[in-house]
Amino acid sequence: MATKPFKGVIKLDIRDSKPDWEPFTLARAPQGAPNVLIVLYDDTGLAAWSPMGGGIQMPTLQKLADRGLMYSQWHTTALCSPTRSTFLTGRNHHLNGCSCITEASQGFPGWSGRLPAECMTIGQVLQDNGWSTYWLGKDHNVPEQDIAAGASRSEWPVQKGFDRYYGFLGGETNQWYPDLVEDNKFIDQPYSPEEGYHLSKDLVDHALQMIRDQKASNPSKPWFMWLCPGANHAPHHAPKEYVDKYKGKFDAGYEAYREWALPRMIEKGLLPQGTKLTPINPLPEDVANAGDMVRPWNTLSADEKKLFSRMAEVYAGFSEYTDVQIGRLIDYLEQSGQLDNTIVFYCSDNGASGEGSPNGSVNENKFFNNYPDELSENLKYMDALGSVETYNHYPTGWAVAFSTPFQMFKRYSEYAGGTCCPMVISWPKGIKAKGEVRNQYHHSTDVVPTILDVCGLQMPKTYRGVDQYPLSGVSMRYTFEAKPDAPTQKKRQYYSMLGTRGMWEDGWKAVALHAPLTSKGHFDKDVWELYHVDADRSESTNVAQQNPEKLKQLVAAWFEEAETNKVLPLDDRSAAELLGVERPSEEAPRERYIYYPGTSPVPEGVAVNVRGRSYKILADIVIESPDCAGVVFAHGSRFGGHALFLKDRKLHYVYNFLGIKPEQKFVSGELKPGKYTVGMEFIRDHAGEHGESVGKGTLYVNEHIEAQGDMKTQAGKFTLAGDGLCIGRDSGDAVSEDYASPGEFKGGSIVMVAVTVEKAQYLDLERLAAAAFAVD
Repeated sequence: MATKPFKGVIKLDIRDSKPDWEPFTLARAPQGAPNVLIVLYDDTGLAAWSPMGGGIQMPTLQKLADRGLMYSQWHTTALCSPTRSTFLTGRNHHLNGCSCITEASQGFPGWSGRLPAECMTIGQVLQDNGWSTYWLGKDHNVPEQDIAAGASRSEWPVQKGFDRYYGFLGGETNQWYPDLVEDNKFIDQPYSPEEGYHLSKDLVDHALQMIRDQKASNPSKPWFMWLCPGANHAPHHAPKEYVDKYKGKFDAGYEAYREWALPRMIEKGLLPQGTKLTPINPLPEDVANAGDMVRPWNTLSADEKKLFSRMAEVYAGFSEYTDVQIGRLIDYLEQSGQLDNTIVFYCSDNGASGEGSPNGSVNENKFFNNYPDELSENLKYMDALGSVETYNHYPTGWAVAFSTPFQMFKRYSEYAGGTCCPMVISWPKGIKAKGEVRNQYHHSTDVVPTILDVCGLQMPKTYRGVDQYPLSGVSMRYTFEAKPDAPTQKKRQYYSMLGTRGMWEDGWKAVALHAPLTSKGHFDKDVWELYHVDADRSESTNVAQQNPEKLKQLVAAWFEEAETNKVLPLDDRSAAELLGVERPSEEAPRERYIYYPGTSPVPEGVAVNVRGRSYKILADIVIESPDCAGVVFAHGSRFGGHALFLKDRKLHYVYNFLGIKPEQKFVSGELKPGKYTVGMEFIRDHAGEHGESVGKGTLYVNEHIEAQGDMKTQAGKFTLAGDGLCIGRDSGDAVSEDYASPGEFKGGSIVMVAVTVEKAQYLDLERLAAAAFAVD
């Protein structure tokens, strides 16, 4: 913002000068401006929560809905990072360079993974106009290579207009052992699960503290808070008492849930009379992604039904527990007299998630490694689901059920199952209607224009010398006083995600039949369907043959929007292909990585990549005490990772393959005090059935082989949760069952650890590593 001209008088002597404070005075928010609170869940379809007719009890959301409005046709982009980018800027996700999750960024304008300078954030607008700004919880809008201690902070929250940040930067995190960031630095969680820790509780504790601190010093100043709990994204983690509240509630299965939920949704006014259920497997076989199919409930074994029901119970308990935590914040705002003039948006970022596959999973990371779940393996964890021992995700059947009555779920942008999500807006001072439903068609791009409207502000035309893109959305404020079925002021909205496409305009919607992550391509061969959404809310009846001109018009409109919003090229490649793309980083690719103790965890996106290749780990250590023990090197968690550590006077190496027992273990003989070069070498022989690397592992102490055997390593990442590479300790959840986090190295010292993916054999490198001791 330009500095205002100085209108005072400057003389040699201050006594003869006249001050003018205006150029140096910070902007103040308009008198009576509201606070703004956005609560943004993950992975929740319209039919999940009780206020909308679903089976998951949400007492806080119900309280807000009773005081405000529920929206029946509020839509998202179908995936989290893209939707969150629209919340940040009010522009379509491709204009934000966020066509997909940040881990899948590409070298194209709509895919870059970085907000362009033309997209000022709502945080920056409000911060510049006198609001305190806070962001808590998930931030999935930082490029993977920037989630590192030495990387650029340009996309981190504090640089995007937020005074304070507390949360996690990746797509998901372990709710019991999160990878936390405070403002601009990585931190450890404040206490353990055994002491009552859960991320949802911790986030609300910090939200309360931020507002209390602000009100203690600047009570007249409004605030903006974006609260993004990890719920309901996998892993589904919740205290057992909340999970057990739902025992037996889902035993009838997902088709029965859909049949139960639909009339309740109609009764509550979320759907019109006559709305039809859609098939659980709507896509033709030649289009469908096999991993997204639903296994009919009546084809499941008794064990499968029991397991799948419990997975839904955990999801429900996770959702309600988080809502109860948010309730502590809402209660505080009410008790402190702030709630009346706080506009609250309570919503989710996309439909329910189908990433648990048709069989569900006790470790969602298998999905990202293209590795199948086995029923016998999953049944072992029945009683542990939702606890620290699992990283669970329900099967696709529940994704369809919680997105009733629509087709498909998260990732599918052509159908409302991926995009139509719950939204409640409450603002006692500004919304007279209470407990009503609004049926106007809206989208996540409309949230920023609504905030600007109620705050009496406009998006600047230029910011830091750069002309800004126009807002893609429209304000929803007119709906606060409009009748439930008054015409929407939004005219069109395109959809595009992972190769799926849709175009809504004036109550009609065209969709291209295509499944994400199939690597089928041939987008020019896609068959387009047409739905009259105003008359057929569930998109159950394709009317393309009856309305060929309307279909042609909407397809043309999609290509117009694609040109305007930088949508092309389309990409439907598999998760492994997308996540495996080599992306530029500030550091040139290298074959040898040197790490030292005392550093912050190194995120997987910038740590040494051992996937699909041979590698060596070498460490120069000094054992001072006979009982020296602890972690030398660790990367990942119990759900996938590897670690080198001392225990019981022996050197141990564990490769934890996707959390599948038993762990692959290599153990040395007893080590006495002294200086050692220790390490592990994996020589890859070939690829296994699911892309995993198969080969031989060898454990060394100096030049001596201590243990050797067959071994396999993951094809994909250890996790999307951000469990970083650590030296001298293991942050978060321990890689191996043989030690507990943080497992700090004690009774000796670590000089350095080298991890290499070069062709030199271990013994050649051992000589170089041992030479490091010669300079001591």
